[in-house]
Amino acid sequence: MMYKLLIVDDEPLIRKGISKLIDYEELAVGSIFEAADGISALKIVKRENPDIVLTDINMPGMDGLEFAKKAREFNPGIKIAVITGYDYFDYAVTALKTGVDDYVLKPVSRADITNIIKKLINILKKERADIEVRKTYEKLADIRTSEDEGTDYRKEIKTVMDKRFNEPDFSLKALAKSVALSPGYLSSLFKEIFGITFHDYLTAERLERAKILLLSTGLKNYEVAEQVGFEDPNYFSTAFKKRFGMSPSKYRSTAEGNR
Repeated sequence: MMYKLLIVDDEPLIRKGISKLIDYEELAVGSIFEAADGISALKIVKRENPDIVLTDINMPGMDGLEFAKKAREFNPGIKIAVITGYDYFDYAVTALKTGVDDYVLKPVSRADITNIIKKLINILKKERADIEVRKTYEKLADIRTSEDEGTDYRKEIKTVMDKRFNEPDFSLKALAKSVALSPGYLSSLFKEIFGITFHDYLTAERLERAKILLLSTGLKNYEVAEQVGFEDPNYFSTAFKKRFGMSPSKYRSTAEGNR
């Protein structure tokens, strides 16, 4: 994932100076935009939708705080840090109270710029991962939804599935024993209730829960596989890629970058 960065300052030399301090590869910055004031910066926000903004506070036309407020109204997920001098330190503190993510005082060094961008990127990744986790929980709810809400067995089956989905040897036979039905009858009943086979339901449940672990923990792929009931990490990766079109590692990095 490459990030878009917008630098806003009414002094061209400062804008260029900040640009030169940025290690594009280390920070995964794919493109940089510049603006001399809040009005033109807001146009860039609406046109280019940058991920991160570094803005001065004291600018003609529209100051940094007003610009930050309007930019957030357009894109609530944009990350903004103000760069200002000691004379405007009180404004920087005010900025934090009004929704700006952070600030850095001039004169800035390469380390200052690197650290502030890294911090904003980490906030972005966390928020975007949280969004994907919520989406995945919603998908899990959809998987469990059935048009046949009246069946007496639906709730009982769901309860057993939720408790035992991560057992590697959990099977239709094991489920049948838990709900006191024959495997043959349960197989037909399961598909009637949930609209898919037991195996497809179990695989979908495990893979959706794997997505949550990939985004919300630092577990390695094989550890995620174990947590959701896959004995073979290679089979887990194959099943994951078949269902979602990418490997678990690729999903983790892509989801963190998606809005």
